[in-house]
Amino acid sequence: MQAAATLPSRTPSERKRPFWREALQPYARPHLGRSLADVLTSVVPYLGLSVGMYWLLDVSYLLVLVVAVPASGFLLRTYILFHDCTHGSFLPTKKANQWLGITLGLVVWAPFFNWRHAHQVHHATSGDLDRRGEGDVPTLTVTEYYAAGFWGRLGYRLFRNPVVMFGIGPLWALVVQPRMVSLSARARLRNSVVATNVALIVLVGLIVVWIGWQAFLLIWLPPVMLAGAAGVWLFYVQHQFEDAYWESSDDWSYADAALRGSSYLKLPKVLQFFTGNIGLHHVHHLSARIPNYNLQRAHDENPIFHDVPTLTAWDGIKAVRLKLWDEDERRLVTWAEARHSGAAGAR
Repeated sequence: MQAAATLPSRTPSERKRPFWREALQPYARPHLGRSLADVLTSVVPYLGLSVGMYWLLDVSYLLVLVVAVPASGFLLRTYILFHDCTHGSFLPTKKANQWLGITLGLVVWAPFFNWRHAHQVHHATSGDLDRRGEGDVPTLTVTEYYAAGFWGRLGYRLFRNPVVMFGIGPLWALVVQPRMVSLSARARLRNSVVATNVALIVLVGLIVVWIGWQAFLLIWLPPVMLAGAAGVWLFYVQHQFEDAYWESSDDWSYADAALRGSSYLKLPKVLQFFTGNIGLHHVHHLSARIPNYNLQRAHDENPIFHDVPTLTAWDGIKAVRLKLWDEDERRLVTWAEARHSGAAGAR
């Protein structure tokens, strides 16, 4: 993994001023033709392959599972388009982004307005130790972990277990959690969840009446699990790597969180296609209004992005070992390293 270079120190006023806005503005202009091409190479093939999986049920379920692999890739790509719509970056107008986002939300089972709110909180607080807890991967410090009770530590260990995170995590993150909303949430957010749930009940109900619930699950579930596991891993490695950025609110900086706390995950071109360039997460976090198809060009043409934390796919897999933030070492550590740190602190 290539570590990030330390950014030049900036005064408080410079930290507040978006020094990058002018340089990145040309990339934050969606192109309608390019966006339509993205739709034609994401949700359309996903739905087409789903129909193909239905017809293959009478031939061989092994073939269904084979087709589920590319279908999951197109489903993941569809989720990136939905994500871009929530940022208002995919289409030229706010209304167009909202309507396409709501429609794609039915494909990926996500309530547009509520998901957008949680994701905006993530962008506004990523890497802030004092504002953890919404739209991020729950992360404890070493001190917090050892101060927690038995059940708290057990729950955290279970959550950070790869089997739970990448096995149960996709169902929780994509199917269960989006169906829920706090009663104290704003009316628009509650209505977004309720309306999406009702629409999904009707839509799934019609499909089940047409093909039966067994066929629906056999077709729908494999791509969701594969795409969900890949999506959870992508979201994990975007901010969970050894030299990640975590600061208290007083020292936190939006630009530093983007350029030091968001990774550049360099994937093979075919995987970069299916993941909608989201591996260029450092660019996305600095300017969320850049559509996915302009992220690579923005990275290549701006030196500010050339010294960011860079991970390979193998680096991303190894990062799953990291569990806790060590405030003394200022890095994410494994369980073994945390035990050593805790023992040293007790002496």
